[in-house]
Amino acid sequence: MSTHDFIAIGLGPYNLGLACLTAPIPELDGMFLEARPGVDWHPGMLLSSARLQTPFLADLVTLADPTSPFSFLSYLKETGRLYPFYIRESFYPLRSEYSAYCRWAAAKLPNLRFNHEVTSVEYDPADGRYVVRARVGAGQEDTGAGETVTYRARHLVLGTGTPPYLPQACEGLGGDPVHTSRYLENRTALRTRRSITVIGSGQSAAEIYHDLLGDIDTYGYQLNWVTRSPRFFPLEYTKLTLEMTSPDYVDYFHALPESTRYRLESEQKGLFKGISADLVDGIFDLLYERSVAGPVNTRLLTNTELASAAYEPATGTYTLGLRHVEQARDFTVRTEGLVLATGYRYLPPAFLEPVRDRIRWDGHGRFDVARNYSIDHAGREIFLQNGGTHTHSVTSPDLGMGPYRNSWIIRELLGREHYPIEKSITFQEFGAPAGSAP
Repeated sequence: MSTHDFIAIGLGPYNLGLACLTAPIPELDGMFLEARPGVDWHPGMLLSSARLQTPFLADLVTLADPTSPFSFLSYLKETGRLYPFYIRESFYPLRSEYSAYCRWAAAKLPNLRFNHEVTSVEYDPADGRYVVRARVGAGQEDTGAGETVTYRARHLVLGTGTPPYLPQACEGLGGDPVHTSRYLENRTALRTRRSITVIGSGQSAAEIYHDLLGDIDTYGYQLNWVTRSPRFFPLEYTKLTLEMTSPDYVDYFHALPESTRYRLESEQKGLFKGISADLVDGIFDLLYERSVAGPVNTRLLTNTELASAAYEPATGTYTLGLRHVEQARDFTVRTEGLVLATGYRYLPPAFLEPVRDRIRWDGHGRFDVARNYSIDHAGREIFLQNGGTHTHSVTSPDLGMGPYRNSWIIRELLGREHYPIEKSITFQEFGAPAGSAP
């Protein structure tokens, strides 16, 4: 049994960034546990042309420490790609490039343990430490596959990510519907279908539709894109809106009443779930190019929600019950291939159940995340990465705010500020001026 200052569970970009930022701090001894065999960022969506929606400065470390050897620019230099990236003149790395960068950073860190699936977390009041048990899976460097290992720490950092979300109409649905998280591994099979329908309206839905549209003449399928949204919303990326990913807006949003924060959470999805404007234009341009030879065998349906879904094994066909929201009209679409670009939703990990009483919960049954990203009653023991749009708004899933959040967490772990934390960076004011009447 090993004891550490903190244990971080899950190794997505945020906890990986925490590992990079704590590596040069000798006072902090952290252990990072990941159930998967390695770092693999959204492998199902690593299309060759897909790029990030955030600039390269939003890497694992730069916005906390621009001198860090774990920066994206350091990765480019070490792999001989710095000048090609410079000549490319785009701030936005390819997704596959960012994933490779994360693997590069992980390979430099000695305190990452892969194939370690956390099964339970308990609290030992005798010494004020959390007891974390993990099952070791079969991995190339793991010699204890199948055994349970135990770690102890005063602090936990949760970075388990958000699992794929399936709409209620598709729960228990037969056949082989494909969530975007598994698109690449199923793309070849999808192309053999006579018809394919994509459900959803975000960046992943657009990337998949664009990918399938590019091959529509080669494979001859009929292609549908169905979204509940009134239109194909582009990501809001104007500069004053980007100021909402700031310490100033976190302070403002976090101080609002819970009911107001929840209302805003549902209204602000377009600020981080929209489609890149150039991809929207690229889809239109591709449709236009294909239409020169005649009508394109595709349908784009907005204002349309999925009400029901059924699978017919005999024909290998899905029957989708759809409803046009504004016209209140019902209709059906039959399709052989079904892609669910329905996103992800955070769920509290089951391994936290033994320490549930040590965690703060809000009136909606979700983590009551404090301003310093803690979720425990003491306010300094358990910290949350991502999963906090209801308390920290659009900053929660934003890659560029990861180093900022980690700077806060590191300050809480150390008891002092190691990386300077910005207090105010915006030109605009989000609340009423100081001194105004309540």
